[in-house]
Amino acid sequence: GDLPNAEQLKKWTYDVTHHTMIHENMRKRFVDGFHYDAHPMGMFVSATAALGTFYTDAKDIDGTDSLHKQTLRLIAKSPTIAAMCCRFSMGLPFVSPNNSLDYSANFLNMMFRIGDDYRINPVLTKAMDLLFILHADHEQNCGTTTMRVVASANSDPYSATAAAAAALFGPLHGGANEAVIHMLAEIGSVANVPAFIERVKKGEEKLMGFGHRVYKNFDPRAVIIKKTAYEVFEVTGMNPLLEIALKLEETALKDEYFISRKLYPNVDFYSGLIYQALGFPIDMFTVLFAIPRTVGW
Repeated sequence: GDLPNAEQLKKWTYDVTHHTMIHENMRKRFVDGFHYDAHPMGMFVSATAALGTFYTDAKDIDGTDSLHKQTLRLIAKSPTIAAMCCRFSMGLPFVSPNNSLDYSANFLNMMFRIGDDYRINPVLTKAMDLLFILHADHEQNCGTTTMRVVASANSDPYSATAAAAAALFGPLHGGANEAVIHMLAEIGSVANVPAFIERVKKGEEKLMGFGHRVYKNFDPRAVIIKKTAYEVFEVTGMNPLLEIALKLEETALKDEYFISRKLYPNVDFYSGLIYQALGFPIDMFTVLFAIPRTVGW
């Protein structure tokens, strides 16, 4: 209920923008210690925990100014760490943050910039911003609970955030949108949807991206994301898995089995399709969740 005034918002935006750099030792020594095909989320968890060792005031959690500074650093540096981990796994050179860009545009630039002629499409920046907002925080979930339990021991914010990110790594939490893509790819075509639905009803398959422990009707975020998906596909071209997803949604929403159990599409059902269309490898999906969730934590 305590919203910032214009001056506070301006200062916050400036501070986040100008704290995005990470220590050179993190980039040159720490990350190089990982195997070339390390999972980006495993790297993100480790790098977030290690980040606290670069700041002598990290454990000063009783000082309001110090705690604010750690919060600022985590929110500002999480996109930088995420992009660094992904580009390392892809064998690409690190791209430094650009203070002339906003939060989402800066992240996309660090992720995909190759050469001087790279330009960020504003439609894609808006979609990234929207997904970050919708993923930021919404309830007392597994990752948030982990964050609070670890923090209750008076651990530093970097250790607590790393623990929360580790919880998010699980396929029943942040890894759900990755599981949706694998499920759609496994179904293979629209013609296979009815048979897949029958196997789900028999307990032989899991329907990923449907149902939610809190939202017992439509997940309100899923409605917004579905609309955004079409805006992104107009720029990137249609994701070939979309047709399967639409058929799966249509079939499930007409079936009494799913209606009676209040199994409706959730935020994970369409977000993975957008991430894939934007060019993110599937291994990065959970990391993309962790960046905005850092704000909520």
